[in-house]
Amino acid sequence: MKNMEIENVISKVVAGSIAERFGVVPGDKLITINGQAIEDVIDYRFLTTDEHLEILMQKPDGSEWIIEVAKEYDDDLGIEFENPVMAETRECSNKCVFCFIDQMPPNMRSGLYIKDDDSRLSFLQGNYITLTNMKSNEIEKLIRYHISPLNISVHTTNPELRIKMLNNRFAGKIMEQMKLFHKNDLKMNIQIVLCPNFNDGQELDRTLSDLENVVTSIISVAVVPVGITKYQTNTSVQPVNQSKANEVVNQINKWQKKWLERFGRKVVYASDEFYLKANLPRPTADDYEAFFQLENGVGMLASFEEDLIKYVNKMPIIRKKNPYKISIATGIAASPFMKEMADIIMQKVQNLSINIFPITNDFFGNQITVSGLITGQDLVNQLSSTDLGHVLMIPKNMLKNEEDIFLDNMTLQQVKTQLHIPIEKSGVDGKQWVKTILRETSTKQNAGSVKHYVKTNCCRHRSTKCR
Repeated sequence: MKNMEIENVISKVVAGSIAERFGVVPGDKLITINGQAIEDVIDYRFLTTDEHLEILMQKPDGSEWIIEVAKEYDDDLGIEFENPVMAETRECSNKCVFCFIDQMPPNMRSGLYIKDDDSRLSFLQGNYITLTNMKSNEIEKLIRYHISPLNISVHTTNPELRIKMLNNRFAGKIMEQMKLFHKNDLKMNIQIVLCPNFNDGQELDRTLSDLENVVTSIISVAVVPVGITKYQTNTSVQPVNQSKANEVVNQINKWQKKWLERFGRKVVYASDEFYLKANLPRPTADDYEAFFQLENGVGMLASFEEDLIKYVNKMPIIRKKNPYKISIATGIAASPFMKEMADIIMQKVQNLSINIFPITNDFFGNQITVSGLITGQDLVNQLSSTDLGHVLMIPKNMLKNEEDIFLDNMTLQQVKTQLHIPIEKSGVDGKQWVKTILRETSTKQNAGSVKHYVKTNCCRHRSTKCR
């Protein structure tokens, strides 16, 4: 009971909710629902679907009371917990040869070194799990509560190879586990981090062949390239080069064709990075059945372009009286694509100039080319002597969720101060990106404001024009 009291403390009660009507307030603790102890958020979510609830609550002073609730099965109680998992987060016991967290530099904020492999976080946030850190009773709970879809990091179905890649002697049971989920009608999204000379080539073919046995339970399979930072110490793990990327794309195309003919859908997709690395034409939105794994970079560019073009096509020609200049920072990999998107917008908005600045990742190493891993110091170091115009835009995925801080602990305000320019965060979908640009261009800048930016830039260059 002591652990439960710690884990099930209520942090927020939604106004007008069932919980508020029964007098529940932050600081109260949830003890049981219908006589059953709450081990974690999965128990809580499942038990609260009942239409008749008897809830045992506890006040901070230790007094207890019972709430009897009659509700619809999908009505939420309206409470949030200090610990969303409602249990201790299960950390990963694997030592994967490709683990990105093990390639992090020292002296970063502690949260960046946490390796979770927790089915509860998979349920809440869509995280991928290897299943190696779960006991049989936890597997049984997923089946009993029919938690679906499951997001599973497979990497390979070869038992010996998976044990080697994950450095975990329990890692070889993956097909056995997936067949159990398949038997119990649980759906799965699959992730494969492709490491050259480990799980590529014939091993990738073997993995996809094995997955064919449970394919009717698989929503999608994403193949993504291994990320290598300059802090990687395992020299056997090599990055995906252009030749390998081209090979993987061709290999996946063959499997897509086979599965489309046999099952009526493609199922497996290479992430956008493979097409960029191979310098191949990127797929269009029509090439995807759906965007099941955008978080893995599968179809992100196609989705972005589709949303942008649909939105821009509905726009009238916008004629700005005064020139307006926007700078956009992005990763090396996507910069040519972003230039294409910027050109589309500039055709619609006269007197607007958009400059794309690809940022080399000096912090993690030049093998890292995505925008989400760009740091504040790389922005400052590479843009400080550049005329950035009226505003700098960055994708919000450069920053910590719900907090304006970069991976290197620089704050957004610090970067603004050092670059002497306003910075706007943009969404990572095409429509929101365009709307951010239009919002900026509609902000009226008087002559004094423009002169201020020019003066600041000149002063930074120590130009005599500012004196």
